[in-house]
Amino acid sequence: MTVKAVMNQTPQTATHNEMANAIRALAMDAVQKANSGHPGMPMGMADVATVLFTKFMKFDPSMPTWPDRDRFILSAGHGSMLLYAILHLTGYEKMTPEQLKNFRQLHSITPGHPEVMPEAGIETTTGPLGQGISNAVGFALAERMLAARFGGDLVNHTTYVIASDGDLMEGISHESCSLAGHLGLGRLIVLYDDNSISIDGPTSLSFTDDTKKRFEAYGWETFDIDGHNPEQIAKAIAAAQVNKNKPSLICCKTKIGFGAPTKQGSSSSHGSPLGEEEIAGARKNLNWTAPPFDIPPHIMSAWREAGLHSQRDRKNWQARLDQSDAAKREAFDRALRGDVSKQTDAIIRSFKTKMKQEAPKIATRQASGKVLEALVPALPELIGGSADLTGSNLTLVKDMGKVTKDDYSGRYVYYGVREHGMAAIMNGMALHRGLIPYSGTFLTFTDYCRPSIRLSALMKQRVVYVMTHDSIGLGEDGPTHQPVEHLSALRAIPNMLVMRPADVVETAECWQIALEHTTGPSILVLTRQGLPLVRRESGEENKTKLGAYILAEAEGEHVATLWATGSEIEIALKARDLLQAEKIGTRVITAPCLELFNQQDEKYKKSLQEPGKIKVAIEAAIRWGWDKYIGPDGIFIGMKGFGESAPYQELYKHFGITAEDTVAAVKKRL
Repeated sequence: MTVKAVMNQTPQTATHNEMANAIRALAMDAVQKANSGHPGMPMGMADVATVLFTKFMKFDPSMPTWPDRDRFILSAGHGSMLLYAILHLTGYEKMTPEQLKNFRQLHSITPGHPEVMPEAGIETTTGPLGQGISNAVGFALAERMLAARFGGDLVNHTTYVIASDGDLMEGISHESCSLAGHLGLGRLIVLYDDNSISIDGPTSLSFTDDTKKRFEAYGWETFDIDGHNPEQIAKAIAAAQVNKNKPSLICCKTKIGFGAPTKQGSSSSHGSPLGEEEIAGARKNLNWTAPPFDIPPHIMSAWREAGLHSQRDRKNWQARLDQSDAAKREAFDRALRGDVSKQTDAIIRSFKTKMKQEAPKIATRQASGKVLEALVPALPELIGGSADLTGSNLTLVKDMGKVTKDDYSGRYVYYGVREHGMAAIMNGMALHRGLIPYSGTFLTFTDYCRPSIRLSALMKQRVVYVMTHDSIGLGEDGPTHQPVEHLSALRAIPNMLVMRPADVVETAECWQIALEHTTGPSILVLTRQGLPLVRRESGEENKTKLGAYILAEAEGEHVATLWATGSEIEIALKARDLLQAEKIGTRVITAPCLELFNQQDEKYKKSLQEPGKIKVAIEAAIRWGWDKYIGPDGIFIGMKGFGESAPYQELYKHFGITAEDTVAAVKKRL
């Protein structure tokens, strides 16, 4: 039914129950039509959602991306029809009845789990449990940091979350919620769907935590309410809004599948359609007589009126922005646009010129630190951090200031040993807009944050991961800390730039690429050991944007091509010298980012992959993925298993990753 049609009806006041039942009905109908989905959670949390959106949420469907809107995160993404129903009912233009009828169908904007689309009211992609509530910490932190920079007249909103038992069982929720309490994120309010049901049956099978005490130990304010009592719901949310110094957890005791005659309170309503007979019984219990997907006019009118509640707030906000001084307005607009290419380009050009003159032999993690020293003062949007490895990752720049619960004006977040939470929080910060997050840990610990890294790529968010200690080159810490399969595993993620620079110049170029790449994440893979300058030529071109390029051409007849990345470029160049001394013409290709190379035109790619040449790849990691460039019969100089604990120079010899081993392999092939 269109808004116009609703407004032409005879006025009639809708009750809370009728408005909540509209959510329940749409959820039942859409799941049944799709013959797939999760009706139980939307039916159980409909009362909570109705109170939240009609009495508390600050939002304007006519301008979905209004910067100072409240954010709503459905962490329990399996209950996506709750979100889609509300967006339709409150008047988001993109969420049409046809979209609800196409729930879980190809090319709809109503997939099985919500996928980020701010212009339709969907703030983040959820479904993998624990991710949404952790993104929400990033949203709430971004709000406080931007408020510290621009003032409460422009930035003053709340992040609301609906989370499930499963969200709170996932380990990532412990990491992120602990940090939220530590940082006193009082504008974060989590509505916990405490329905005591999991897929396997009652949560008592596996989950008997005292959730309130757990969150109180984190430093949260907690509430216990009946999730079907609108007065209790409203009272708890209002109380949570008052406390600006602590995040709030509202434990909402609900019945999954509320209204279903035989499946209410049962796991059978969780993840499959209720069935026609059960839906008929639910309609009777809920006193809902409208046909599928039809909302009675007075109920639709009440919901659409709720969608108009914040228009005055939005217009007043716009007036305050318009009246801001020119410098503040420009800084605010630039932060939201997120385009730093102009500033970054000038900084990187100047930095590269200086480094070519100084020619330092330094680890690429140190090179990254030097690049940040140039970038951070000029780009206030850059927000750094580390998972308790600041001194190793070298992600902190002087005078950044640390973020604390008493002062959000700093630009550096001490995440503690919370790699997974760190990655998800950065996703939330990026999704919020206005900030460009980067943070670091050891490359081997990408295993701890991989699900969130994957979501960075899926959501096309600019998040920069600074991953140091990238190979057996870290030495004595041994195989637990020496990544061997990680480069291949990360390169396998679609829409991910994995960049492993060979020296300080390539490192600077990688940073430029990462900051200009606004449609996906980047991983900077950096060494512990020092590397010499290999990019000595004059010129300002960012060659790393090619993904791979010729660093040293063959002299005489071209016989062999050596591909390498990062620290192994030094080995490749030495091997070339030895081979050239024996009149074996050898080309060296540096390949800092294979994903960017894959994007080049066919002519360029073929120019580097000439047939009939001996092809070698040198990388202190496993072979997987390299056959695309060197062929299945190409020579690979690298790792075949896990590392060992020893000084890194000995390890390279032990595993046969040396110039001499490379020369021997080429000569044997000849």
